[in-house]
Amino acid sequence: MSPGFDRRIDALSGFGLAVMALAGLAVAVSLLVVIALASGTARAQEAPSAGRQTDKTQSSQNARPVCAGSDLLAKMADSDPARLAGIRRQAADTPNGDDRLWKIEKKGVAPSWLYGTMHVTDPRVLALPDAAAKALAGAQTVVIETIDILDPTKAQAEILAKPDLTMFTDGTTLADHMDATDLALVKDKLKERGLSYGLVQRMKPWMLGSMLAVPACEEARAAAGADFLDEKIAKDAKAEGKTVEGLETLDEQLEALAGLPMKFHIQGLVESLKLGDLMDDVTVTMTDLYLKSRIGTILPMMEAVSPKEDEAPGSGYAEFQKRIITDRDAVMAKRAAPIIDKGNAFIAVGALHLVGKEGVVALLRKAGYTVTGIE
Repeated sequence: MSPGFDRRIDALSGFGLAVMALAGLAVAVSLLVVIALASGTARAQEAPSAGRQTDKTQSSQNARPVCAGSDLLAKMADSDPARLAGIRRQAADTPNGDDRLWKIEKKGVAPSWLYGTMHVTDPRVLALPDAAAKALAGAQTVVIETIDILDPTKAQAEILAKPDLTMFTDGTTLADHMDATDLALVKDKLKERGLSYGLVQRMKPWMLGSMLAVPACEEARAAAGADFLDEKIAKDAKAEGKTVEGLETLDEQLEALAGLPMKFHIQGLVESLKLGDLMDDVTVTMTDLYLKSRIGTILPMMEAVSPKEDEAPGSGYAEFQKRIITDRDAVMAKRAAPIIDKGNAFIAVGALHLVGKEGVVALLRKAGYTVTGIE
């Protein structure tokens, strides 16, 4: 990432989960509720609450709810134009920040395509722009971050084989890692979601935070069976007989998260819960920017509205940036290269992996490919 783009990513603690929707780890997070239920650590079996939709017809009708929240940048235009101008300056300084779809060319092989995704089920996100839809339709090979998501049973078994990635296995619980005030906040939020603390107390905070921070609209669509974008792209390609490949394993994604400092995990959980309705505003704003292909504006926007409470050295934010974005950019570019060399591939990865001086677009150019923004 360019200095103007990433110099304050360490201030994004409360928005780490929102970043994941564009950086890719929601691919792993999307399996967490299923895994938790299967291992007896999430929701207690309970009768449907009053008014809850239970049959397939009703669920289908609820599959496309509109997310609550307001556009933060529109509000900022009236309330704080100077801050908005700063966001726009940072975005303008962000290399490769204005396109979702990129054409990749190399002499002697058919062109391939790179598409930045958002790992959500929003129907507007699922509707690919015309150029991207055409590129996908003509591709022989379709590549996503991890094909493990196409076999939930296998993925679940792999994750449960390494319980230390998602659970405390040393005899401790969440209460042993956080103070009483923060623990009370967690318990309150769990109660609001119909979850018992006793059933989730051994979950790692990043996993629990992922469950609790999912917007209600996204949770409803997922519960009704809606696929997120990467999943839909891969499933459709597989159904059409195309070759489907992955750039990472689910294990690698979970290792990236689980390896971050516990202090970072705890603070991220607490701050994401404190955000409350603001997280809905962030989701709406982030989605609007994505749909307009203004990818380079997303992190500056999040930085501008995020809490700046703890940026002490060793808190884990720099490592978050390195593990979740920069390191994975390099892995994706390296593993994509031999696929691109075969020609006619459509590669879909989280949109934040495309931008910046160390993003996938820049790395592919350094490797000798011609990479051109399309839209």
